[in-house]
Amino acid sequence: MGSEGGTDCGTRRGEMNSKLMIRFSIIVTCYNQREFIKDAVDSALSLRNAEMEIIVVDDGSRDGSQGVLRQYGDAIRLVCLETNQGHGPAANRGAALASGEYLVFLDGDDAFLPWALDVYEGIVQAKKPKMILASMWWFKGILPVLQPADTPHEIRIVEYRDYLRKDRSVAKSASAMVIDRQSFQRAQGWSMDLWPMNDQDLVLRLGDCGRTIQILSPPTTFHRSHAGQSVIHVAPFIPSLYKIIRNECAGEYPGGERRSRERRALIGGLVVFWAKRATNVRLYGTALKLLARGWPLAWAAVTRRLGVTLKGRQPCETIKMQTGR
Repeated sequence: MGSEGGTDCGTRRGEMNSKLMIRFSIIVTCYNQREFIKDAVDSALSLRNAEMEIIVVDDGSRDGSQGVLRQYGDAIRLVCLETNQGHGPAANRGAALASGEYLVFLDGDDAFLPWALDVYEGIVQAKKPKMILASMWWFKGILPVLQPADTPHEIRIVEYRDYLRKDRSVAKSASAMVIDRQSFQRAQGWSMDLWPMNDQDLVLRLGDCGRTIQILSPPTTFHRSHAGQSVIHVAPFIPSLYKIIRNECAGEYPGGERRSRERRALIGGLVVFWAKRATNVRLYGTALKLLARGWPLAWAAVTRRLGVTLKGRQPCETIKMQTGR
């Protein structure tokens, strides 16, 4: 899963605490995000959890990001790729260096809330999940200033036997994913050639890996909205969605025929969502072609939603926060 052509520029933080178990490997990836990367790394360092390591992979930036990152010295493990290879190869390079039980991904334009690892640790102790889907706090501009009332005291979650059984919507982002390292390796990591929507592809390849926890509250990641975000542009997502549809038709996602209805309903939800997005920006032909290609999947999504409405959703649970780790 690793990428060739990089330089390990720092000392792994975990090497200074080699006798401690590493629970979480935080993997930060960035490309030309000098304006934001300090917020991301500072937020990771401020978590102050002795059972973590921080790996930062700079994906061939040319805007001075690497100079900012080198200032952290041995507080992080820094890998500088010589050329831009894309999110998947960069994130896989970080994962290949990780030694933690769980991989916690963070995009270079996002940041952790200070209680993020307390939330993840509470869930790990209570549920031993294979994957956690986190909740995000969206913002524009500078990082929000937290107030005492923002500090959470409990965690509201939904537990699913696996991802394919998910019955609630969740905003996908690498910054909202915590994955058991062995499960990540079995799924062969992030796609090397699919972008954007590689997060949707990864959760499908992890679809039957085991217990999946969706966090309803509190949010654990600040998700920054800015002009450089890929998600504000519709056109690049459509070819990626077609590739996901082709992967499903080719049997590349786990679960076999027995789980095909669940997979297709999830992919169909993406078809409906992006057809609406295309229509909203007046890409009417694009929307019609997508619906024509993906209508069986979209119908699976509609029927599944109807079934959830009739049967009810998986109930929520509450876990008490354990702070001060």
